This record gives sequence, structure tokens and C-alpha cells, in this order.
Amino acid sequence: MKKSFQRVIATLNLFQGKQSLTIFLLAAIFALSACDDSSSASSDETGVSSSSVESPDSSVTLSGASAESNGSSNENMGKDKSSSSDTKSSSSTKETKVSSDSKSSSSVKSGDSSSSNKDNSSSSVNSSSSEKQNSSSSTKQSSSSVISSSDGDYVPYDHWAVLGPRRADSVFKQFVDTRNNRSYYYLTIYNKDHSDSLTVFAENLNIGEMVDGSENQSDNDKIERYCYDNDTTNCDRYGGLYQWAEMMAFNDSCNTKSCAHLIEENHQGICPKDWRLITAEDIKFIFNSEYVAHGFEDLKTQNGFGGYNTTGFSLVPTGSRVGTSFKNFPNSALWFYPVERVVDGVQAAHDGRIDSFSYDTNVSRKTNGLSVRCVMIQGKN
Repeated sequence: MKKSFQRVIATLNLFQGKQSLTIFLLAAIFALSACDDSSSASSDETGVSSSSVESPDSSVTLSGASAESNGSSNENMGKDKSSSSDTKSSSSTKETKVSSDSKSSSSVKSGDSSSSNKDNSSSSVNSSSSEKQNSSSSTKQSSSSVISSSDGDYVPYDHWAVLGPRRADSVFKQFVDTRNNRSYYYLTIYNKDHSDSLTVFAENLNIGEMVDGSENQSDNDKIERYCYDNDTTNCDRYGGLYQWAEMMAFNDSCNTKSCAHLIEENHQGICPKDWRLITAEDIKFIFNSEYVAHGFEDLKTQNGFGGYNTTGFSLVPTGSRVGTSFKNFPNSALWFYPVERVVDGVQAAHDGRIDSFSYDTNVSRKTNGLSVRCVMIQGKN
């Protein structure tokens, strides 16, 4: 009996020992499982961080910086990431460049900002471009509605309103260009002792068929013009923009080769009969005329360009066509002179420029589009 009782006690002790071992093993397994979950969570956070660094909007800049940082702690990893980053950066740059070229050559014609098979980075750029185009379009529509009458017909711009203080002196006359029946205000400006004078348009020339800013003025059978932002109302307000060969009434090949032997004294170009293209000497004469008190600001219109316009010359902020884009509006007035130069092997021409703060004479590519002013040939008035 005593032996049987001792066996029962031993059996119970063994069972309790096994139970404790089982509980211990279960606790150890649970602890290991928790460690794995913690490690997994840490790995997921690192993945999110890495993914956010290489987001499409900032991949070129940020992924390169990340590669350099990792390279300092792990040489092999740094090389792999750097190589990957270089490839990605190069690819992204090329695609963005192609997208930009595509947009500049086709967006105005078709309205599409680019082709649809671009990556996320290119799509982001195109989306931004679309927003800009939409914003520009809405601005034009708003501008158009302001200058349209109630029945929707376009109301021509009132050039008389911007001629400045000399209107009171009744110095302005009107000339009608019979080629398109466009009327221009003009006036005679005298030097300080009235020993010499200059009769000049108080408006920029506006004649020709509008061509898109993405194209050259290459039809030699007719006069062509650019209108800022491809909007004809801008031509009415500020005049047309012309490439140098177009202004000179030369073949368009003169934009890429020298045609100096064709330039005449009192060169008419596309100005009306008995009028000629303005020269740098003419601008100098106006600067030294009797009504100049403030400098170049006396040549600029008051409303829209912040000048005094005491001379009546009435420069307006024309902007320009550079490459295939329109720029410099509403801060600058630019015009070509009938003089050419070659600069670093590139065909160029003298130009004049007045912006918000200065006057300058420089050179400009002949293929740019600038405004045109006409001066009456002496003895024709």
C-alpha cells in the first residue's frame, strides 16, 4: 500500500514537471513570434521610407542624395544604388526633354500637351503643362470678354487712349495703310532747337497673315506676322511680331545667311510706301527731342507700361517671340533695326529694347519675332 502511494506521488510530480516544461516552451515560442512581428514591422517602415524617397515627383534629386548617404556606410550597396540612380536620372531627363520638345512643337496645333505613353514623371510634367494651358486659355477668354461688346463682336482697341499728354497739343495725325485699310496715328518730333525733325508712327506696324508661333515666317509670297500668344487681339493692341527677313521684305533664307548687300538706305521693308524702317539713329534722335525730361520713360505709354510718354512715341509692351515661345510680356518693348551681324557664327541683327527699368541696344537672332516701327522718308510729308 505504501509503495503504491509513492508511485502515485512520483507520477504526479512527473506530470507537473512536464506541464511546466510545456508552459515554458509555449512562452518561448510566443516571445519569438513577437520578435519576428517587431522585425517585420520595422522592415515595412523602411520600405515605405524608401518608396517615398523614390516617388515620381522627386526621383532625380532625392534618390541620388539617398544613394550617396547609403554609400558612406555600405560601399557595395552605395555603388549599386548610385548606378541605378544614374540610370534613372538619365532616363527621366531624356523623357522630360522629349516631352518638352514634343509640347513646344505640337501643343499649339493639337492642344495635346504630349503623347500618352510617358512615365509618371513625364505625366506629372504634362499635367502641369495642361494646367498652365488651361489657365492661359481662361485668361484669354476673360480678356476677350472684357473687350467684346454685348453681342459678342470684337471691339477694336482704342489706340487714341494711350497716346499720352501730347493729345492735347493736336500733334497726332492719321495715316491709312491701303494694303489692309489699317489706320495709324503718327506725329512729327523735333529736336530741341527745331532745326531737324522726325515723322514717325506712334503705333507698331500690324499687317500680314498670322502664323503660329511654333512656325517660321517662310511664305515669301505674302507678309506674315506673329501675334503674342497666338491671339490676334494682341496684334491689334500691340502690333505684329516679325522675323528679321520678314521685316526687311527679304526671302526667308536671309534669316540664316547674310543679305547685307540687299540693305538699302531708307530701307522700306514691310512699311507702307513712302515710309521706312526705324533705325538706331532715329531712336537716338527721339531721346534727344524737346519733350524728353525723364529719359527713356518719356518714350513709353503711361497706361500698361508705366512711362510718361511726353514724346508721344507711345511704346507699348510688345514682348517677343523667342525660339518657338512668346516671352518678355508685359515688361518689354523690342524691335529690330535694318542692320545685320554675325555673332559666334550665328546670323543676328541689331535690336532695341526698353523694359521697365532700362534701355538697351543689342543683337538678336534673326529668327526671333520683334515689333516694327515705321518712319516717314524725308521729303514725303
